[in-house]
Amino acid sequence: MASAPVRSPVLQVFDRFGRAAVGAVEQLGRGAGLVVESIYWLIFGPSRRQPVRPRAVFAQMMEIGIKAVPIVGVMAATIGVMLAIQGIYTLRIFGAESRVTLGIALSITREFAPLITGILVAGRSGSALAARIGTMKTNQELDALSVMGINPVRFLVVPPLIACLIMVPALTVFSDIVGLAAAGLYVGLELGMSMAAYGNELVAVLNARDVLHGIGKSVIFAVLIAVIGVLNGAAVTGGAEGVGRYTTRAVVQSIAAIVITDMLFVFVVTR
Repeated sequence: MASAPVRSPVLQVFDRFGRAAVGAVEQLGRGAGLVVESIYWLIFGPSRRQPVRPRAVFAQMMEIGIKAVPIVGVMAATIGVMLAIQGIYTLRIFGAESRVTLGIALSITREFAPLITGILVAGRSGSALAARIGTMKTNQELDALSVMGINPVRFLVVPPLIACLIMVPALTVFSDIVGLAAAGLYVGLELGMSMAAYGNELVAVLNARDVLHGIGKSVIFAVLIAVIGVLNGAAVTGGAEGVGRYTTRAVVQSIAAIVITDMLFVFVVTR
């Protein structure tokens, strides 16, 4: 009996890369289809007697947004103070530490507030969404929903997607406020600047476009978190071990997607 031909290591590398690329494209297509189907059920669900339940949306908003306020506030304040410390330290070399407000304002509103908020929500709520759907799939609850005539996308996907679209931008604005306030307190202690003077400088250097830049990114991050969490939860195999594996995968993919999207967004918007 003839043995299978042995492929060279180079061909094996290209084979793995090709399979990974095809898998990524397939997952991107499934994610786009999931968003389109969610929009369909949001618009046409009432006419098909399967409306999206407001109570489910509010419950997800509470879980994703309100319960995340403490950790988002702590992280935003920490990032704000860190930027103030590093900014003053760096600008002091040039004798320009009084201009630290410009760097703090733009860094927080355009980059750090949406990025940190997205990563926190991905780790906290994206993983929970993947684990919940994965557990339901393992227990065959998704099949039970279909048998009862309840569309799983309308029942399980649309509420967290809407909640993310509302709460992630809201948390980003909250992160902006907390981060800028915490940075202002440190700048006041270090440079002797009053909060009124700090606030006047913020008004002078910030404009609506800077704030909307961060909010726009947070909307994209919200879609990524919800879609990646659902896709990984629906892909669970292998029982409880599979739930843990795909939950971890959902967090890793969400954070990677957020960082890469952030880079691409900044590149496109700043051209």
